[in-house]
Amino acid sequence: MEEPDTVLPSRLARLLSALFYGTCSFLIVLVNKALLTTYGFPSPIVLGIGQMATTIIILYVSKLNKIIHFPDFDKKIPGKVFPLPLLYVGNHISGLSSTSKLSLPMFTVLRKFTIPLTLFLEAIILGKQYSLNIILSVLAIVLGAFIAAGSDLTFNLEGYIFVFLNDIFTAANGVYTKQKMDPKELGKYGVLFYNACFMLIPTVIISVSTGDFQQATEFSHWKNVLFILQFLLSCILGFLLMYSTALCSYYNSALTTAVVGAIKNVSVAYIGMLVGGDYIFSLLNFIGLNICMAGGLRYSFLTLSSQLKPKQPVDEESIPLDLKS
Repeated sequence: MEEPDTVLPSRLARLLSALFYGTCSFLIVLVNKALLTTYGFPSPIVLGIGQMATTIIILYVSKLNKIIHFPDFDKKIPGKVFPLPLLYVGNHISGLSSTSKLSLPMFTVLRKFTIPLTLFLEAIILGKQYSLNIILSVLAIVLGAFIAAGSDLTFNLEGYIFVFLNDIFTAANGVYTKQKMDPKELGKYGVLFYNACFMLIPTVIISVSTGDFQQATEFSHWKNVLFILQFLLSCILGFLLMYSTALCSYYNSALTTAVVGAIKNVSVAYIGMLVGGDYIFSLLNFIGLNICMAGGLRYSFLTLSSQLKPKQPVDEESIPLDLKS
């Protein structure tokens, strides 16, 4: 199946790809939480390896059956994919390190800096231009996150360094993924496949060298059918998350993908207020969450409404590189 290189994506394609990404992102959090918390699985890295391996198998089998198309491997492929594998591994390691050193509210606040960083990198690398309203919406998301965590502003220098590295890796990964998805080059399936291939080996080395892999092999629940089913579900959702992330960036932009992730996080907080039982109400926190959500919804409205005016590039996201004729 060849990827279109001349047909502009419809509003429906943009919207559905964003909803698909948000849904996959939400579901994988629930499944991973059950595996890592309820069952006590000791190795998030091995879980990541399973997700990469699943991505490689599904895409390769689909290519063999001519369901999708991407270029065969040649000596130019590593140069075309670079620096995505390095960015992904850096993102993974810095994410795990920062999570363990910061409180969850502060971690959530600092992760929001991924959004303005993505906006900045898209302007530098992809040459995109955004309206003042879009920029103000992005700043509202960051401001809301700061207010929401106002009662938990603890300082941990090492944690701050890791989380800002995490922000940079995440933003750069999103923007470069967008750049690499030119259908005349690798296309979105090629980017996913070769990125997973090149990420797999260094991630396995990290897992083995840190003792993480041994802990996973000695885990006691490998004979538990329900655990195995949830592990496999997590691997499949991992593939769907990678695919939906690429799809959302392909039809929209890396910035839209980052904003959808922020809206998803706030939505989880809202759900936790009603059914989670572990949300402690704070007026400051509630106000911040609402500002954050308002900024995200405002961004969504501006982005969708701007698609009705394709001849006004200042008021909308630029047409994706992979869709230009």
